[in-house]
Amino acid sequence: MKVTEKKLADGVIKLDCEATAIEVNNALKEAAEAFALSMGVRPMPGKSIEELAKEQLGIADLDKIVEPNAIEVLVPRALDRRNLVPAFPPKATPTVKFERGKKFTFTLNVTVKPTYELTSYEPVEITVPPFTFDETPINQQLEEIAKNSVTYVVADAKPLEAGDACSIAMKCFDDGEEIKALTCEDRTYLMGRGYMPEGFDEALVGMEPGQTKEFTFEAPLGTENGEVVNKPISCTVTVKEIQQEVVPIIDDAWVKANMPMFASKEALVADMRRVFEAQQREAYEGYVQQMAVGQLTRRFEGRIADEIYEATRDQLMQNLRMELQQAGMTWEQFVAQNGGEQQFGMMLMMQTREVLVQGFCLDAVYRHEHMTLTDKDMEDACLGMNPQGNPKMMRQQLEDSGRGFALRETAERLKAARFVASQAKITVADAPAAPADAPAAPADEAKAADEN
Repeated sequence: MKVTEKKLADGVIKLDCEATAIEVNNALKEAAEAFALSMGVRPMPGKSIEELAKEQLGIADLDKIVEPNAIEVLVPRALDRRNLVPAFPPKATPTVKFERGKKFTFTLNVTVKPTYELTSYEPVEITVPPFTFDETPINQQLEEIAKNSVTYVVADAKPLEAGDACSIAMKCFDDGEEIKALTCEDRTYLMGRGYMPEGFDEALVGMEPGQTKEFTFEAPLGTENGEVVNKPISCTVTVKEIQQEVVPIIDDAWVKANMPMFASKEALVADMRRVFEAQQREAYEGYVQQMAVGQLTRRFEGRIADEIYEATRDQLMQNLRMELQQAGMTWEQFVAQNGGEQQFGMMLMMQTREVLVQGFCLDAVYRHEHMTLTDKDMEDACLGMNPQGNPKMMRQQLEDSGRGFALRETAERLKAARFVASQAKITVADAPAAPADAPAAPADEAKAADEN
């Protein structure tokens, strides 16, 4: 991509951008793949995304649908080409029609991220509670192990009821052909757990040990026009015995018999403690780091432009709406739970300022201390974004997509936050420790706007 820049007034830089035909096609492909994923388009061997979108969604011109997103794909690549870090994501203004297989030109008016200085760069002073280990996760995991290790023993005979456990023998047939996966001579079956269709459980209600019954139930075993349809399944079931659940006691004998890698329950608990303590210490260090950076923000001076406030607020709202949608909650419900429109608006305004000020303060520390980034710094930033991901692969993906500038900013702020915490004068108070699920470190909050 060819990108030239021209400085305008008030820290704005105009970029004139020209994407090649190949870059245009790649942007359309990336946007189409994201769209298909969001719409639940089912992939099929030998068919393109365009063909699948037409068959499954009735979309005749997928390029037209994803065009705005494809243009957005090109924006960070233009910024990265000039190594510019915007105060907020700029919008592209096309200068020619966007078409597959053709060059595309557009302009960007980029408000460059402003720089601020602090009133002091001396170590901050904070008071924090001491670290104490919370045993609760160990007890919860022991309970989970016991729950997942239940056995079933014979109980007094009685007619089967919803929620009962029983031992059964059964054979099932689909159009006269035996279904091997459902055939068994002795299997513990738990009523009402959804292991079989409702019709199966209904037929078993009232049966007693030794009784055999033939019946038919509906099961989702077929498809028509891509939709799952029910088919009648005939079966013969014999109830052998009524059973009851036995939850084991996790003691030395049980551990030796079922978890031979541990010599005793004490050894098992010690291993759990090692893992959970490491997690809680990491959360505690994040809490201390947050406190240190929070103190640093008191040294911020300067005025943040309204357009930066508004763009950051809108981005935070967009991220929140996506999270609420995934959680199955409406925006109206969330606002009501947070005190209504007025109180929520004030809370969002304060959060917006906190995100911006923390980020600008960490930028100032990074510059003042003449820091530089290492590969480890970049990978640590990736781990902060996705602790379960592969940091090297994530870095490559971000850089390939033109978001290297955002990754570098996140890494710089994380490194500065760690430096501030490491240099802080810390007084440990005689008070309960911060909870293990303490809020994320400010570097993580500050990056919320950076990743977009």
